Amino acid sequence: MLTGPPRLLTSRLLQRDQKEMRVVKVLILTFGTRGDVDPYIALAARLCVEGHEAVVGAPEEFRRDVEACGAGFEPMGTEMLRLVRGSMAEMAGPADSVRLIARMNQAMKASLLEQWRAAQRVEPTLIVAHPKALGGVHIAQRLRIPVVASIPLPFLTPTGDFPVPFISRSLTGPVNRASYHVNRFSAIAYGGMINRFRRQVLGLDRITRFSDYLHTDDGSRLPVLYGFSEHVVPVPADYPGNAHVTGYWHRSGSEWTPPVHLAEFLHSEDPTVYIGFGSMGFGKHAAERGRLIAEAVDRAGIRAVVATGWGGVDLQEASPRILTLDEAPHDHLFPRVSAVVHHGGAGTTAAGLRAGRPTLVAPVLGDQAFWGQRVAALGAGPEPVALRTLTVQVLADRLRQLVVDPQFSRQATAVGERLRQEDGTGTAVRVLENISTEHG
Repeated sequence: MLTGPPRLLTSRLLQRDQKEMRVVKVLILTFGTRGDVDPYIALAARLCVEGHEAVVGAPEEFRRDVEACGAGFEPMGTEMLRLVRGSMAEMAGPADSVRLIARMNQAMKASLLEQWRAAQRVEPTLIVAHPKALGGVHIAQRLRIPVVASIPLPFLTPTGDFPVPFISRSLTGPVNRASYHVNRFSAIAYGGMINRFRRQVLGLDRITRFSDYLHTDDGSRLPVLYGFSEHVVPVPADYPGNAHVTGYWHRSGSEWTPPVHLAEFLHSEDPTVYIGFGSMGFGKHAAERGRLIAEAVDRAGIRAVVATGWGGVDLQEASPRILTLDEAPHDHLFPRVSAVVHHGGAGTTAAGLRAGRPTLVAPVLGDQAFWGQRVAALGAGPEPVALRTLTVQVLADRLRQLVVDPQFSRQATAVGERLRQEDGTGTAVRVLENISTEHG
């Protein structure tokens, strides 16, 4: 269980006396949809502001956003994202994701080579690697530079407080800690591919199929950079000093003007709720999900901005209560609505809480139930309801709760105020500076 008040994680690195820091050239390797990539663009932007050099390796569609923030860009994983996106619209449920993995092997191999080519061009002095970027740790070993594993959820560091976030209920302390052996999955599932990459491309020795990749050759732990907030997930007392919880990473100073039709729709005294399930829609149920949302919105007597995602929601009949859009930047849209309903992705949850908006999470898979439980534990919304179990009446009841219950509004506002006072990217930059200096 998550217990006790939030505690800022300190470490030997952060407690060192500040001194002149050399310029760090950081290669950030990440992969996925916007929620996976945007935090790393924010980190890159802050590194550039602080006088460092940053290059982001990510799918091609993020090039414009990366370059707009002053960072360099290297294409990585574009074909993998195309496969995921193309398959998602045809998926009937989470089980199809297993079959998708079998079709991605060639794209994964290509991504490993893209990561290596990017590193050769950039010549970084430090690598920040999301676990989905399988090559980051190995490339850093080849270049003999420090590497920092990074992910915006408490996934990599074993703790007795709660299990790996893919497990939706807490177990006993030792079992919670043991659940983090799931981090060995990459080596077990892709060990052959990784070892061929290590031997044939990087000229390194092979690794065991049971490696957790989070330890260096001498057995010491890799630094881990967590872009989530202690105000949402209190830092466990048994976290070691290599785990740095910095606060959420978001881009400051960016501007967005909503389209005229959206601005006009939002200009109303009636409560308006955002509803969207990101890339978790599973297109074969799109029409059914669209009918459910339309009927629930009408029954609740509210208005809604509905994001259709990758074909995950199909609203076949127009309704004066609903405005549909493909997507919009959450950091800018969420403060303009009364409440939010979503799948519980780490980035979407962060945006809703930071905006101070009551939140309902309807999880589909992965860590989404974990974030839904955290929202409920904070009092910023009701208990999560799995998307597959939502009915018209349940959704209508939850929608009314979100906009009527003053407790949700008060708690969400309080959480939002705390999150907006954080400087997550600034803290992350300090950690990276110190790691670079420690490495010499």
